[in-house]
Amino acid sequence: MTRTTPIPAGSPAGTALAPRGVLVDLGPLAQLRAGRLGRRLPQLYVGLVLYGVSLALMVRGAIGLAPWDVLHSGFVRHVPMTLGQAVVLFSFVVLVLWIPLREMPGLGTISNAVVVGLSADATLAVLVRPDAIAARLGLMAGGVLLCGLASALYIGAQLGRGPRDGLMTGLARRTGLSLRLVRTGLEVFVVVVGLLLGGVLGVGTVVYALAIGPLTQLMLPWFTVDLMAPAVD
Repeated sequence: MTRTTPIPAGSPAGTALAPRGVLVDLGPLAQLRAGRLGRRLPQLYVGLVLYGVSLALMVRGAIGLAPWDVLHSGFVRHVPMTLGQAVVLFSFVVLVLWIPLREMPGLGTISNAVVVGLSADATLAVLVRPDAIAARLGLMAGGVLLCGLASALYIGAQLGRGPRDGLMTGLARRTGLSLRLVRTGLEVFVVVVGLLLGGVLGVGTVVYALAIGPLTQLMLPWFTVDLMAPAVD
C-alpha cells in the first residue's frame, strides 16, 4: 500500500532513493529537484485536466455532485460566475487558510487551483445533459471513476497536495484529530453550506463519498513516481 515517508539520508551526493511506490513528504523546492520531471509534469497536468472533466461529467449527470462541488454549485446560483471559476476562486480561498496552518504549496498545488476549474468549464461547454436516466447514471459513475484515476495521477506525480487536501492534512496536524475525522467534518460543513446556497446534492454525492477513497487508494500505487530526492529540503 502506498504511504508517505520522509526520504532518508545516505548517499554521497546527499540524495536517497525513496522506497519503490512510496509517497514522500518533500518541500516545494525538493519536489522539483527530485527528478523525473519528464514524466511527473505531464502526469500532473493530465491528472488535473481529467479531474476537471470528472467534475463536469457529474454536473451533466445531474444526480448529485462531490461535496465541495455542492458548495461550488450553490455559490454560482448567486454570483455571475461559472462553476469552473468558482472552483478556482474557492481553491485560492482555501490556500489563504493554509497560512496559519503553515502548509507550503508546491507547483501541483497552484496548478490544481487553476487547471481543474478551467478544464471543468471547457468540458461543460461541449457536454450537454442527456435526458435518459441511464445515460445520466453513466455520466455520474464515469465521473466518480475518472476522479479516482485523476486523483491517483496528480497525487502520484508528487508535486504538491491540492488546496483542499492540504487544508485537511494541515488541520489534522494542528488539531491532533484523524485525517478521516477532519475530512468528514470538512465535507459535511461544505455540503451544508452548499445546500443552504441551493447546491446540488443527490445519490452521486453519496456514491462519491463512499467510492473515491477506495478508488484512489487502489490506483495510487500504479502511478506513484519513484523519486531520487534530496535528504534535506
